Parts: sequence; structure tokens; C-alpha cells
Amino acid sequence: MRLSIKKVQIVALAIFDLDNTLLNGDSDYMWGQFLAQQGRVDTKHYEKENQRFYDEYVAGTLDIYEFLEFSLAPLSQMEMSELEELHNRFMDEHIRPVITTQSRSLIQKHVEQNDTLLIITATNLFITEPIAEELGIPNILATDAEIIDNRYTGKVYGTPCFREGKVKRLAIWLKETDENLAGSYFYSDSHNDIPLLELVEKSIAVDPDDTLRSHAKIKGWDIISLKD
Repeated sequence: MRLSIKKVQIVALAIFDLDNTLLNGDSDYMWGQFLAQQGRVDTKHYEKENQRFYDEYVAGTLDIYEFLEFSLAPLSQMEMSELEELHNRFMDEHIRPVITTQSRSLIQKHVEQNDTLLIITATNLFITEPIAEELGIPNILATDAEIIDNRYTGKVYGTPCFREGKVKRLAIWLKETDENLAGSYFYSDSHNDIPLLELVEKSIAVDPDDTLRSHAKIKGWDIISLKD
């Protein structure tokens, strides 16, 4: 009599950065540009500041609280219904066109492996939650914008999901969900995510910036592209 031995597949946590990783663009920056195009903000001033903050993010010098004070302010100036309508247009005109086939294929690979999928992003939850739904990723950690009486206040709620803040937020989420980092993956494009990349078992640099590319080579991390 022969005994059949079934191979037990270990369920791992697959973590994804969003902007310039699963998206071929930065949703936070694009949302700001979209608001300017729609005349919802002072176009000249907003575009100038939006670009400044983006450049500081790339350079690793971003003051996250200064940026959030800037980026969350427009949410407080509109009703929820108006914001929802604008976001639906934003998804159609700006987000779906920058979701690459390669990104969808990578997500599907992890779905087929029965991995637990999680997006972790510095961009606020208002912008990113519908994007996670579009990508079919059920779990998301993002910077939370404060809501009082069904209206955004323009203030951040809790710890921003940025740099070491991602590590802190993830640790809380792992405890709450009873998940762990055994066999875990993290995909990111940015050197700002090195603190979290150092924690997982499989660190993957995706179309990385120069700083992350150099770090990944030293560490022997995989370097891939998700651009079509």
C-alpha cells in the first residue's frame, strides 16, 4: 500500500506599495493634478506645491505632516457625495489607464498561491481604497483622513502610513489579524520603504529609484519591472 503525501502550501502575506509600483504613476500627485484641472483648487499655487512635495518625496526629505495639511485640505471643502462623484471620474480618466497588465498578472499569481494580499501606502485612504477594490486586493493600510459628522476635517487621523509609520501600522495590523511575516513578500519602488523592505522575507524592488536600486543590489534583493 502506497501512502500519498500531500504538499501543504504555506499561506504567505504579499504586501504591495501602490504608487509607482502597482500603478504606473503616483495617485496622490495625480489626484492633486486632477483637482487643479477641475478648478477645485487654485491651479497655479496647487500645481507648484504639489510638484514641490512630490520632489521632496523622491528626494527623501518630505515632511509628511506638512504635506498632509496641504493634500487633505481640499477634502474638507466638499461634501461626501461630491467627492465620490469626482473620484469616480478620477478612476476612469486617470487610474485605470495606469494599472498595467503586469501588475494585474502579479496580483493574480499571489491570488492563485492563496496568499493574503495587502496594500500599504502613504497616500490617503479616500484616494486609495477604491483603487484597492479595482485591483481586487481586500486589505489596505493607508494614511487615514479624519472624518467628523460625515465630513473630512482636513486633518490626519492616527499615524501616517509613511516610512517607519508603515512598519508601525503593519505591526498593529498583524496583531489584530493574527497574520505574520513568515514567507512574506513586499513590493516597492521607493527608498522610503526600505524600513519595511528590511522586515519581510522576500523584498522585491519594482522599477526602483536609484537609491533603492543600489540598496537592493547590495542586499541581493530581486529587481523587477511591472511596466507594460
